[in-house]
Amino acid sequence: MRMYRHYCEDRGFTIEVMDYQPGDEAGIKRITFLVSGAFAYGYLKAERGVHRLVRISPFDSNKRRHTSFAALDVVAEISEDIDVEINEGDLKVDTYRSSGAGGQHVNTTDSAIRITHIPSGIIVACQAERSQHMNRMKAMNMLRSQLYEKIMDQKRKSMEKFYGEKGDISWGNQIRSYVLQPYTMVKDHRTELEIGNAQAVLDGEIHPFVEAYLKKRAQESKK
Repeated sequence: MRMYRHYCEDRGFTIEVMDYQPGDEAGIKRITFLVSGAFAYGYLKAERGVHRLVRISPFDSNKRRHTSFAALDVVAEISEDIDVEINEGDLKVDTYRSSGAGGQHVNTTDSAIRITHIPSGIIVACQAERSQHMNRMKAMNMLRSQLYEKIMDQKRKSMEKFYGEKGDISWGNQIRSYVLQPYTMVKDHRTELEIGNAQAVLDGEIHPFVEAYLKKRAQESKK
């Protein structure tokens, strides 16, 4: 999340956190954020997939090397005039209390919304607003966008499907590896691009990877 926040700031994009679930012990279990700016989706769609991190864990007293994975989905927000039919009977709606870091922005009521679309299994959540009504409206917009993306993927049979491209969150399915121990190297497995300054990449300098991937896809589409 920190890497993408820095990248978006460098590109002039804005980020609004829609939903945040902390990890059971540390870190982030799941986070949803809205990125706004010129060509934001066009660039960030290159980052869709599983990312692998190898490091000495700060939570391991024996200072052993650990491998962890994170999956990133990128979905374009669709406009109001695109019709995506959603049956209310297909929705399971849960309310819960925001899980922010504390302070004046944390709700004291169950205003956060989680919506499960039962036929597709898609789950969206929003806790960005104090109002339950506003959170529901934003969550429904996210659901519409994800359902639309799923429909479009089904039509693009010649391409990898949306969830297939992302892959399982496991060894061998990663699009990029960030290695901090025993050497430092970030390698994109789709383009074979390697950058030795791993810290700079983790500080948001990922545009070389984005450009390399988009150029490769453009070349492939001409074949």
